Amino acid sequence: MADDDKDPAREVITTYAQSHFRYFRTADGTVYAQRNGHPVARPIRSQGTTGSHRQELMVGLFRDGRGVFNGTALKEALDLIEALALTEDVQPVHIRVAPGFDGATWLDLGRADGQSVRIHPTGWDVLTPDPREVSWRRTQLTGELPLPAKDAGDKGIDRLLRLTNFATAETECLAVAWLIGCLGPSVPVPAPFLTGPQGAGKSTAGRMLVRIVEGMTGDLRRAPKDEENLITAVAAGWVTALDNLSHMTPELSDAMCCIVTGAENVKRALFTDGDVFRARYRRPLLLTGIDVGVIRPDLAERLLPLRLERPRVRRTEAELWAEYEEALPVVLGSLLNLTVKVRAVAAETPTDLRMADFAHLCAQLDAATGWGSLTAYRATLDDLNDDVIEGDLLAQTVLRHAADIAPGAGQQMTSTEWLHLLTRLYSGDDCRALPKGWPTTGKVLSDRLKRLQPTLAARGVIIDSGRTRGARYIELARTPAPPGEQQSL
Repeated sequence: MADDDKDPAREVITTYAQSHFRYFRTADGTVYAQRNGHPVARPIRSQGTTGSHRQELMVGLFRDGRGVFNGTALKEALDLIEALALTEDVQPVHIRVAPGFDGATWLDLGRADGQSVRIHPTGWDVLTPDPREVSWRRTQLTGELPLPAKDAGDKGIDRLLRLTNFATAETECLAVAWLIGCLGPSVPVPAPFLTGPQGAGKSTAGRMLVRIVEGMTGDLRRAPKDEENLITAVAAGWVTALDNLSHMTPELSDAMCCIVTGAENVKRALFTDGDVFRARYRRPLLLTGIDVGVIRPDLAERLLPLRLERPRVRRTEAELWAEYEEALPVVLGSLLNLTVKVRAVAAETPTDLRMADFAHLCAQLDAATGWGSLTAYRATLDDLNDDVIEGDLLAQTVLRHAADIAPGAGQQMTSTEWLHLLTRLYSGDDCRALPKGWPTTGKVLSDRLKRLQPTLAARGVIIDSGRTRGARYIELARTPAPPGEQQSL
């Protein structure tokens, strides 16, 4: 055949690619390639170490006898494919957990064959999802999970709890509730904070919880030095676990709040003048540490303290992890069994808690098992409020002043007047020095009180603001005492 009769290389590549792969775009315009019938999708512009579409296309062409093509031909073909895919329907890609059809959710096992777990209130099964229902995105953080045991019953949960050192039964049921929440793609879950004395096995327990969802390659990390690196790590995986925290900066605290309840990061796309790159994320977060110091009120509402105790009998790392790895299929199977039971139960959603979805999950878990996870969750939030108050001298001073206000009554003043009153109350007759961070202006005081609103409300003190006669005011009021009860702060 004459050279003029041969198809150009870019046409050979394009024809082969369109017959062996499905191409689609996400809402942000990124084009993905999916081998026909396979749920794993790869961005066509990726050069990642997990395998790029360019690489799998080159391998496919070579193995099918189509030849080896130079970079120019591949680039031209992929440019055309990308342009054509921008006219296709939009479909999201997911990491590890995804919503499915008919109220089901999917768990990616990280396997090369694409097998995943379909979880439905009627049961769960290991299947290969239809690529148009679920498209998985894999990264280096996507570890492989074992096939869950179908006949696990509930014995896997017991085996897991025997391997950990949780201090109380209430702590154990909250840990299980968090694991069930991790299997829901649309359920924001509070961040477990594994705490306890030195040698309590906090890091080991954290790894065990993480590896149930992320596989044996899942691990804990040190907290990144800046928010951008933290967001990059969060967006590349499902569960983010930060180990041995000893200090919580305001920036890290705010970033953790965004991770738990969801946010979006926008930055300029590389090698462009005006395009932007959008990264949406809401991920399960896990923390370990002995003490992180003062906890800000907004983060306290998103934490789930899980206390551990020192084990009486020590075991070697090799022995412990060998038993855990052997038990993991049974643990995962039991967790899936319990998840199905929980999702099949109807329960009333508590309306007084910030993390209402997780509170509803706890109520479902209690209805399915008879546990007391919702009561335990309320108790942890109450303890966290105490921690916030103990670390905030302004909150302590406000509560001290509110103790002199009759239940059901209130007091209105401008922010400057409140600042003078609270400063005098703190300084006392001996005019002691004000602590570092004490509000210096009425505006700073107003902002601080807004942050403290949920914490103070939990102690029966309501902070409100308004305007009258052209002047803004802050109102501090005591909630009315229940009939027949005496309210105390």
